[in-house]
Order: sequence, then C-alpha cells, then structure tokens
Amino acid sequence: MKRFVPVISKKMSYKNTEKIKQGIVLAWGEIFLKSAGVQKLLKKRLVNNLFHFLKKQGVDFKIYSWHERIFIETKDFKKASSVLKKTFGTVWFARTLFFAGANFEELNKFIKENYQNWIKRDESFALRIKKDSLIKKGTMEIIDEVAKNIKRKVNLSHPKREIFIEGRKQGWFLYFKKQKGQGGLPLGSQGKTLCLISGGIDSPAAAYLITKRGAENIWLHFHSFPLVSEKSIEKVKETAEIFLNYQPKLKVYFVPFSEIQKEIKINIPAKYRVLFYRRKMLEIAQKIAQKENCQALVTGESLGQVSSQTLPNFQITQEKLKIPVLRPLIGLDKEEIIDLAKQIKTFEISIKPQEDCCTLFVPKGQTAAGKIEIVKKLEKDLKLSRLILRSLKEAEIIIR
Repeated sequence: MKRFVPVISKKMSYKNTEKIKQGIVLAWGEIFLKSAGVQKLLKKRLVNNLFHFLKKQGVDFKIYSWHERIFIETKDFKKASSVLKKTFGTVWFARTLFFAGANFEELNKFIKENYQNWIKRDESFALRIKKDSLIKKGTMEIIDEVAKNIKRKVNLSHPKREIFIEGRKQGWFLYFKKQKGQGGLPLGSQGKTLCLISGGIDSPAAAYLITKRGAENIWLHFHSFPLVSEKSIEKVKETAEIFLNYQPKLKVYFVPFSEIQKEIKINIPAKYRVLFYRRKMLEIAQKIAQKENCQALVTGESLGQVSSQTLPNFQITQEKLKIPVLRPLIGLDKEEIIDLAKQIKTFEISIKPQEDCCTLFVPKGQTAAGKIEIVKKLEKDLKLSRLILRSLKEAEIIIR
C-alpha cells in the first residue's frame, strides 16, 4: 500500500495554499524533564546538530524552534527523514503540513475539502488533537467541528487512518503518521568520553549507546602492528565512517601496544596477563582522556562475558584510575549486543577477520577472580613507563 503522507497537490481544492508550509515536525522526550535553562541549552544543541546533518546531506531546509516542537520546512522528505532517524534527542517526527498563522476555521475548511484524498469510503478514521493553552477552543469542540465534516466511519481504537492536529501559537500542524526517533539526549550536551574501540562487535555498540546519552566520542584503538597485519586498524577506520552518521566529526587515536604486551608476557604469569593488558590499556587511556578533557572512559565490556569481565577483575583493571569507566553494555547478553550492532550497521565490519592485539598474546587458563595484592606485587617488577611514553609518542591520530 502506498504510504499515507500529507502533500500539497493539484487535487486539493483549497485556494490559500500559500499559507501552507510542507515539512517535518519533531518532538523531544526527556528534555522536558530538565529545568527551563537546561531545556533551552539542550534544544539549541539539538537544532545545531540537525542543521549540521541536514546540510551535510544536501537538504534544502529552514528550521523553526518553538516551545514544544521543532519544524523543519523542506520538500526533501526522504533525505531529511534519514537524518532524523539518526539524530539523538528526538522521540518522534512526522511529515506534516503547517498552516502558518492560520486560524482553526481555515484548517477545518482545508480538511473538509480534502479528506477524500486521504480516507477512502470504506476506511475508518480517528482524530488525535493536541493544543497549547493559547488556543481558546476546547479539544472536544475541535473534535466535534472537524469530525462532522468527514463523512467516514469513526473508530477510535483501531482506525485505518489517524489524523493528528496540533494547535500552536504559530499555527496549526496536520499530519498522519509518527515515526520513531532515536530518543536520548542531543549529542554534545553531556561532555566528552574516550571510547576504547577494539574492532570487534561490542565496543562500537557501547560507543553508540553513550552517544545516545548525549556524550561526544573520541576513540582509542590499541593495535599490535607490525607483529600482526593492519586489519584491525582498517576495520576501526571503516567503522568510524559509519559512526559519522551519529556524530559530526570523530577523532581516533591508534596506539601501538605490542612492545608493552611482550614485556607483560615475559614477566607476568599466564593467568594474570590479560588483566595486566587491560590495566595498562586503561592507564594509557586515562592519560589521553586527560589530554582531551574527557570526563570518562567507555568500554564494550559486559558483565561475565569473558574471564576479564567479572566484578573482581573490573576492580583490578580500573584500580589505579581517577576517572570513571562507563560500560553501557554491562547488562546485555551477546545476542542483544549483536542485534544492536546490526541496527547501527557496524556488525558486518566487526565480524571481518583480524588479529586482535589481545588475542595474539592471550594464554589459556586466565583467572576470573584475580587478587589485587598479587597484581600489585607483580607490578613492582614490571618496568613499563618508558614503553608507555613511547606508545603515546608514536600514536597516530586521525580526524574524520
């Protein structure tokens, strides 16, 4: 069935079409839970993000920001909708007709003259009305006056067609179908985080979830080139291109880690090696986070997924850190993480073969419950300061 959308067409008998603007109306969700001052800042951030992504896609548009709604005037609905589906901070959006400065009587006349183009004779309908306090006419009065002009069957529970009408100070919206938005908070409204990206399935999904909460991302990838190929590096660069659908720009650090791993392998018992790899990665990540003014680290760890991702081992790997480690996937199982990776289009890249910097040196029989006193004792004889400084110095930085 052809999708039911509002358009201005030659079939319409309404004469004052110059008053009607075509575009997309969108609503935000939890922004309303904030104070008035915070709401203002969040809405401004959302409008800036919309402007960037719409312009990037070559959409011809104008943006109007009001108390409860944002209206994007455009006729390029396909491109604009693809942007809105990926923009954090919107709970829903709808293709709409906007009657700028019109009164209710003009809107009602338009509906009366054109409803036959929207609702077939054998189809039922329902009216969904929303208005602000400045509209003096009551909701039931609006429903009665509109409904009596539509010679179709009413079905409030399961209508074939829904007609949404919104009365605002600036005019009236008329739309027929809401599309789900990304939700969350506008990107950049919650500071910056440094995300550890492995090239696997989990970490891009974690980065997506923290971005959904409004945090801007910087990425950090540890690699073992030239001991292994550059496949993991290539995968992270490819994944970064996908991530630009959600974030306007992305800085990525590529840090060599093989010399540090070799030193750990020589000096640390097999069952503690992975914990030391993770511990040193987080220490290096903290240094970069401080340089970039990031407020937290983000990892793709999920509780109990592997031996290093247990509560005792989390305590060991982050014991020396002064900033928080956020784990957005902490309560998800592998299937849920895979579903999320597929949703954000990173899964197919993540499953490409690679030699991971940890798996290259991973021994059998890793401990799931390390002892911090043993770690501290082993660490006394581990001289890594020089190698860590070298890794930071040799890090490659790209900006997408």
